[in-house]
Amino acid sequence: MSKKVFLGMSGGVDSSVSALLLRDQGYDVTGIYMKNWSEDLPGMHCPWAEDLADAKRVATSLDLDFEVWDFEADYKTRVVDYMLSEFQKGHTPNPDVVCNELVKFKLFYDRAIERGADYIATGHYARAEDANLLRAIDENKDQTYFLYRMSDEATARTLFPIGHLTKPEVKKIAAERGLDVATKKESMGICFVGEVGIKDFLSNYLKTIPGEIREVETDQILGYHDGAIFYTIGQRHGLYLGGGLPYYVVKKDLSKNLVYVSRDLNHPELWVDQLALTDLHLRNGRTLADLAKMPDLAVRLRHRGELLPATARVVETNTRGDQCSCEEHKDSGQRPGASSSKNIGLLAIAFANPVKRPASGQSAVLYAGEVCLGGGYIA
Repeated sequence: MSKKVFLGMSGGVDSSVSALLLRDQGYDVTGIYMKNWSEDLPGMHCPWAEDLADAKRVATSLDLDFEVWDFEADYKTRVVDYMLSEFQKGHTPNPDVVCNELVKFKLFYDRAIERGADYIATGHYARAEDANLLRAIDENKDQTYFLYRMSDEATARTLFPIGHLTKPEVKKIAAERGLDVATKKESMGICFVGEVGIKDFLSNYLKTIPGEIREVETDQILGYHDGAIFYTIGQRHGLYLGGGLPYYVVKKDLSKNLVYVSRDLNHPELWVDQLALTDLHLRNGRTLADLAKMPDLAVRLRHRGELLPATARVVETNTRGDQCSCEEHKDSGQRPGASSSKNIGLLAIAFANPVKRPASGQSAVLYAGEVCLGGGYIA
C-alpha cells in the first residue's frame, strides 16, 4: 500500500513540483492549501484566492485529492499577535520562523497525522534524515534558517521533495512537465500578506506616534519619524534624511520615542563580537553544554547570510523546561502555543571578528556542517 502524504500546496512552483515528484515516486498524495490569512488591508491585496486557485489547478492536473484547511484564527493568535507584541517591545520578529514552528509543523502536522498520514511534505528547500534537519543542496535557497524550530517528531515525518534540487532545476521540471506555475513570480513581501512592506502592514495595527530622528554624535534633530517601533538597528532605507552619505539607525529610545542615526558605518553600535540567545530550541536532544564543546560550530544570522564560525558559552541554564529567570529571556516572551525546549537557557555566541549587529528578536541559527542544531532569538 502506498504511503499517505499530506502536502502543503501554496500555489507556487516549489510546492507544485513537490506534488509532481511525490506522485511520481508512488506516494498517495493529498494537496492541502493552508488558509492562514485572507484579509485585505487598505492599499494591500492579499493574494490568497489566486494562490488557492493555482494550487487547486495543479492538484487537479496531477489527479490529486485536494483540500483547504482553515488555520486563520490560530494564525492570528499565534503568529500575528505575537509579531505585533514583539514590535511594540522594540524587537524585530520573523513571522516565517513562528509560522513554521506553530502552524505548518504543529497544527498542520498534528491534523495530518490524525487523518492517517504517514508523512507531511512541503516545498521548502531543506532536507531531513530521520529527525536531523539538513541544509538544502541549493545553498542560495536553503530555508533551514526558517525551519530550525520545527520539532524532532515532525522532522522525522516530513518530506522535502525538492531539498536535493536547485531552484533552476525546479523551474525546469515545472516547465518540462507543463505546470503553468513554472513562471509564477515569487512573493517577496510578508509571508502571509504578499507584496507589502512590514511597516505598511504594522501601521494598520499599531499606533503611529511621531518622534525625532537625531544624529547620535551631536544629538542634532535631522528629521522626524512616525514611530520608533517601526525602525530596526542598521536600517538605512526609509529615513528620508536628504542626500549625501546614507544614515544608519544605531539605537532607539522607546521610552522617549527617539531614533538615533549615524553616517559612520563603523559606529560601535552597528557591530558586535558576541550575542546572547534566548528562548533556545535545540534539536535531537542536544544540550547547551554540547554546543559549548563544538569545535566546528557555525551561526547564520539571517536567511542566506554567511555561515559564521563561532564559539558558544553557557550563561544560564534551566533544564526543567520552563522559562529561565534572566531579564533578557523574560523580555523575549513566549509565543502562544510554543513548546518549551528542555534545554532552555541563555547562550552567548562569540565571533572571531565583529559582525554587523542583527536586530533583537531575529533568529541566530546554529550548524555543525550541514546539520542544523537549532538556535534561538537574539536578545
